[in-house]
Amino acid sequence: MSLLAVIRHGQTAWNEAGRLQGRRNVPLSAVGRRLVERWRVPPRLADFEWVTSPLKRALETAILLAGHDVKCDDRLVEMDWAEWEGRKLEDLRQELGQPMADLEAKGLDFRAPGGESPRDVQRRLHGFLTDLHRQARPTVAVCHKGIIRALYALAADWDMTGKAPHGLQANCAHIFLITDGEITIEQLNLPLLDADE
Repeated sequence: MSLLAVIRHGQTAWNEAGRLQGRRNVPLSAVGRRLVERWRVPPRLADFEWVTSPLKRALETAILLAGHDVKCDDRLVEMDWAEWEGRKLEDLRQELGQPMADLEAKGLDFRAPGGESPRDVQRRLHGFLTDLHRQARPTVAVCHKGIIRALYALAADWDMTGKAPHGLQANCAHIFLITDGEITIEQLNLPLLDADE
């Protein structure tokens, strides 16, 4: 049994522009870096080990929060949007119309042309979760929205169609309990910013 806390990286210029980043190695923007510098690791996570996606935006965030170098794990890399990376969802919806709506209605099986689906991401994360369970050490993973949503969907038994059972807030950590072959929700929306900010 182990605890996994996940934190999404700070924002990038592509986030600010509404672009799909996927595997593109986009760094934090100046605004994103300033926000992460204001984040505080909740006391509950003080003794957790740290791991991060190897992409710059996650690695920068992890080092700022942990205060030291952090081990990278390729299994935490963002979902691959392939030929849609750099595009805006709103533009794709206008351009493709009903075929895009049909794709999005597939939930876990939604896939950009040549890319990964959330279900593929869940399969990729299986080994990562198995390793965490075996090591039985609480861990913070700094990663990406696609990774966090895939983990949440597993824990909440959500097929990613319709509205999610819970809202995942920004500037928060989300904690999951990893047991043998199962992931469950321990605590969602643990704030990284002080209440008065």
